[in-house]
Amino acid sequence: MSWQEFLARHQVGDVIEGVVTQQAPFGSFVESEGCTGLAYQQTWPVGARVSVRILEIDPANQRFSLAAA
Repeated sequence: MSWQEFLARHQVGDVIEGVVTQQAPFGSFVESEGCTGLAYQQTWPVGARVSVRILEIDPANQRFSLAAA
């Protein structure tokens, strides 16, 4: 799914399912529907399936912020 398709289907507050693709000192990167967002201050193992809530969408930079649902 492209970034534009993701934006058309989702908005702030939506709960989505994703897979943790990478960990960083400040959180975990989660991929959902071909797009990757960052869950700040969340530490899940790489490969874990998680439910996350979209907190913020930054269309200009094609990024979104997530939190545990």
